[in-house]
Amino acid sequence: MAKKILVVDDERHIVRLIQVNLERSGYNVIPAYDGLEALEKVKSEKPDLIVTDDRMPRMDGFDFLKHLQNDSQLRDIPVLMLAEGARDADIIKGWASGVSSYYTKPLNPRTILVAIENIFTSLEGSPESDDDDSLVPAS
Repeated sequence: MAKKILVVDDERHIVRLIQVNLERSGYNVIPAYDGLEALEKVKSEKPDLIVTDDRMPRMDGFDFLKHLQNDSQLRDIPVLMLAEGARDADIIKGWASGVSSYYTKPLNPRTILVAIENIFTSLEGSPESDDDDSLVPAS
C-alpha cells in the first residue's frame, strides 16, 4: 500500500508541484493550505509523513508542530519543513520543534523526494542491519 503524505502550504502552486512529483513516485498525497486544515486532515487521514511550510495564515507551521508534539498519536509522524528565506533562528526553531528535515524555498521537487525517501528508509531500517547472519562468524 502506498504511503500517505500530507502536504501543507498556503501557496497552492507549491502544494501542486510537490503533489504531482510525489504521486508520480507512487505516494498518496493529501493537500492542505494552512495549519488548521492540516491539523484536521492529520487526525482523520493519519499520514505517514508531513511536508509543511513554516509560515502560513490561520496557523503557521511551528504552531502546527506544537499541536502534533502534544498529541501522543501524532507526535511520531515525521515532518519535513519548508521555509522561504529561512533565517538561522527559524531553522533552529524547526529542529527544536521536532522536524525530521528542513529545506528552504525555492525548492527542487527532486530534492524533496530524495529527502522523503531517506526519512522512510531511516524509519524502516536497512535490511543489512536486520540481518542476524552478519553477527555470526564465518566458518
